[in-house]
Amino acid sequence: MAAERITVYVDGAAVTVSANDSAASAALQAGIGYTRLSPITGEKRAPYCMMGMCFECLMVIDGVPSRQACMVTVRPGMRIERQTGARVLS
Repeated sequence: MAAERITVYVDGAAVTVSANDSAASAALQAGIGYTRLSPITGEKRAPYCMMGMCFECLMVIDGVPSRQACMVTVRPGMRIERQTGARVLS
């Protein structure tokens, strides 16, 4: 049985993805190319391990910064945005 398709917003653009996808997967499917900028060099970074080990996929999800996008399952209407600057430690 095929997974339900839902719409999320990646940097403001509507993207239809599987309801089982991660926010990082949605960002990659949107074709944005990178998910955050290095706070030290400004270098573009993108999801790498897709299992929560490398922290390269930090994004702002529904207004909350420094979320590991590969570990967050999408939901209808979710807002996923690139992150700039240093991560926020909580």
